[in-house]
Amino acid sequence: MNLPALPPDMLQHRYPVMEHFYTLQGEGMYSGQAAYFIRLGGCDVGCVWCDVKESWDAAAHPQLSVAALVQAAAAQPARIVVITGGEPALYDLTALIAALRSAGFRTHIETSGSSPLVGSPDFITLSPKKFKAPLPEVLGQADELKVVVFHKSDFDWAEQHALHVREDCCLLLQPEWSKRVQMTPMVVEYIQAHPQWRLSLQSHKYIGVP
Repeated sequence: MNLPALPPDMLQHRYPVMEHFYTLQGEGMYSGQAAYFIRLGGCDVGCVWCDVKESWDAAAHPQLSVAALVQAAAAQPARIVVITGGEPALYDLTALIAALRSAGFRTHIETSGSSPLVGSPDFITLSPKKFKAPLPEVLGQADELKVVVFHKSDFDWAEQHALHVREDCCLLLQPEWSKRVQMTPMVVEYIQAHPQWRLSLQSHKYIGVP
């Protein structure tokens, strides 16, 4: 494809990339839709139940240019790119998001909200973690609030965060994968009693795709 007409320094800006791949979005409001994922290395939160701990060390992953990432994404027919991690908000994403948008992509980001968002993504998934609280400004920007339920106390914790998001923010409860047999029935029961919440499942793990 022809690269977007952006300044060369923007197209050559580099990020530590653990992996990038084409798959289906497995979680949240866009579950089931085809999307290109860019997983950046580096994390300042370090959840004990994280399933991609190998992403935490930014120095362990190659630096890829914006141009290379846009070309890889554009080789696939879907026009959604999900920027995830690690913690992608550790980086100024202006160059990457601008180039993707110029190439016709919607840009989604998955963040814990531990750092300010720089780059104006089109859709923000906020998944707050107890290990490092989300910034109030990110709570106010979230399009969906996705709370991972590891323990029954997480329901109250979820409600505390729901007080600080926009009225049109989608509220999601997601059973933690390693405890899904135990927690899924509790999540279902909670949503039945509190229907402002919706169920999010890691459907990509059920069907065996990245």
